[in-house]
Amino acid sequence: MAENTFLFTSESVGEGHPDKLCDQISDAILDECLRSDPDSKVACECAVKDNVAILMGEITTKAKVDYTKVVRDTAEKIGYDGYLSKGFDSKSCTVLNLLAEQSPDIAQAVHVNKSAEELGAGDQGFMCGYASDETEEMMPLTIHLAHKINKKLADLRRSNIFPWAGPDSKSQVTVEYRNENGACVPVRVHTVVISVQHSDNISLEEMKVALREQVAKDVIPEKYRDDKTVYLMQPSGKFLIGGPRGDAGLTGRKTVVDAYGGWGGSGGGAFSGKDSSKVDRSASYALRQVAKSLVAAKLVRRVSIQVSYAIGVPNTLSLHVESYGTSSKTNKELEEIVKSNFDLRPGVIIRDLKLKDPIFSNTSCYGHFGRPEFTWEKPKILKL
Repeated sequence: MAENTFLFTSESVGEGHPDKLCDQISDAILDECLRSDPDSKVACECAVKDNVAILMGEITTKAKVDYTKVVRDTAEKIGYDGYLSKGFDSKSCTVLNLLAEQSPDIAQAVHVNKSAEELGAGDQGFMCGYASDETEEMMPLTIHLAHKINKKLADLRRSNIFPWAGPDSKSQVTVEYRNENGACVPVRVHTVVISVQHSDNISLEEMKVALREQVAKDVIPEKYRDDKTVYLMQPSGKFLIGGPRGDAGLTGRKTVVDAYGGWGGSGGGAFSGKDSSKVDRSASYALRQVAKSLVAAKLVRRVSIQVSYAIGVPNTLSLHVESYGTSSKTNKELEEIVKSNFDLRPGVIIRDLKLKDPIFSNTSCYGHFGRPEFTWEKPKILKL
């Protein structure tokens, strides 16, 4: 490695990973509530182990939701159609419902008798946003490629090109970067790790070749691959028992996977299962738009932003912008640009980003950022 280069690693998990199964169930329940009642207040947690799903949390909604059906439909869509063969069975799983209504103490502090502009933050906490010019999506290359690997695995499984693959998978990508006055420039992919649940009718060597040639090399652009790139395909040697049969799962346990793969900052709370009055989610989305707008305007090459809130208080308590020395402006000057271009009150964020729409199931796998279908991925034209 050259003197001014460094290695950085991010990981991702596939749709069938137990934690991701829980994220998708929680967000599917949120969407089902929002379809009938856009003002639903949802904090839905899910836990899975073996063939059991437990729903916990607080939901206040006018929607009539068949929670068991949502759980089973979500598991079926992922591909969980057999407990012994896959690790979870959408048709026979037990669903234990421990959901209750939102505390009235929280309701009166946050939203009761308040206009959109007056809506208070749903809890205290800090949130982060990040963007970098290293990819077209303004995402770190490490997490971008890690997500694409899991998506490719799912596509090959569903198209029956990989009939031996199960829903549970993980990926990890290490990239060698060059530090260019604070900006991070990808030089090459150093190491790729892929692990995927599989049936017993394929040999380890066959799997290694298929994963290397049809997944890793298909996803990773040729300019980032060389004869020193390390491919660790199915390094455990065997991954027959997957899903909740192999490991317990829980909503919100993949916060770094959901965000920026270890780059920038990660907020104090998870995203999935929460309606947008919870600033853990809505403010994180807004800060992604802020960060991306600064990069798109070429004010910075990469940037991290942090804000904080108190429960029931609309306005942010703090704002910090870190440009890593990639801007001609000071961090304080950038903070003033953010303040003059973005209203970060929760109710305004919800309105501007259309966060009462039932779009959250689509966010719950392959990352919440870097995907053009989401409103927060559209940079604003800044007034300078």
